[in-house]
Amino acid sequence: MIMITVSFLLGMILCLLFGVPYIDFLKKKMIGQYVKDLAPETHAKKQGTPTTGGVFIIVAVIAASLITLMLAQRLTTDALIILLTLVFYTFAGFQDDYIKIKGKGNDGLTPRGKFLRQVAIALLPTLYVMMTNPFGSYFSVGHWVINLGWVYPLLSIFIITGASNAYNLTDGLDGLAASAGVPAFVVCSLIAMFTGYSEVAIISAAVAGGLIGFLKYNKPKAQVFMGDTGSLAIGGLLGTLAVMGKFEFLLIFIAAVFVIETLSVIIQVASFKTTGKRVFKMAPIHHHFELCGWSEKKIVIVFAIFSLVCSLFAIGLFEVFVKGII
Repeated sequence: MIMITVSFLLGMILCLLFGVPYIDFLKKKMIGQYVKDLAPETHAKKQGTPTTGGVFIIVAVIAASLITLMLAQRLTTDALIILLTLVFYTFAGFQDDYIKIKGKGNDGLTPRGKFLRQVAIALLPTLYVMMTNPFGSYFSVGHWVINLGWVYPLLSIFIITGASNAYNLTDGLDGLAASAGVPAFVVCSLIAMFTGYSEVAIISAAVAGGLIGFLKYNKPKAQVFMGDTGSLAIGGLLGTLAVMGKFEFLLIFIAAVFVIETLSVIIQVASFKTTGKRVFKMAPIHHHFELCGWSEKKIVIVFAIFSLVCSLFAIGLFEVFVKGII
């Protein structure tokens, strides 16, 4: 528990320290966000806000993780695979942001190009788990353990890429993705600690701390956005931690906010294509609440509380599974 606390505090402190010079650099280079024409009118004021803030989040997370892992003598291959996956997702997200900035618009990588990159990166932790973990191809829910065989890698890739995209979709309001992500990563850390996946616990704690530090600069009115550099990477890391820590099922509840955001987009697209009608005023669903008259601050607070409740529910389920009630 001490090392987890150290990792959390280091992630937060380093993110706070790295944020100031990086944001100043972005302002000097005039590297800002371009707002979509389809976005709610209130988003026009966000035009030009510095983006790619995910860079200093990831640097802080990696530095905090490496320091703590070395102190705990847990700088293992498992830890390096997780961090390497994070680095690859960060580069993919940064490439997307760079194209947008260079083109002075909101069109980055093509959906196909982004998806193929996400799948290719997800193969790294997936194959590693299958080759090294005795339960690599198993999906467990309580005492029910199912050997999925060749189906497992498909499920693992789906979980990791799905988490990456879901977190990316959620990053649409000041402080939303970060505040909803904090309880999720805290719970990931606790579950991993109780199950003996100390590397997963330490890295998860570093992310939770880093996101709290980032909120200093990203809360309404945001001084910086994490961009795809941060959202694709942090989402991909969330899925990777669930796969490496073998709590894939619980991720449904831990990442409930991100799951709902994604489902809202799927429902909206499916409804419009089949009936020509929209279920929501705008998707993802946080924009729907904006157009219903909710303030940005209210949406962020409500979503953060909902994330906390769902994360606590996941802990409750975990306790039930561990005690063998189910």
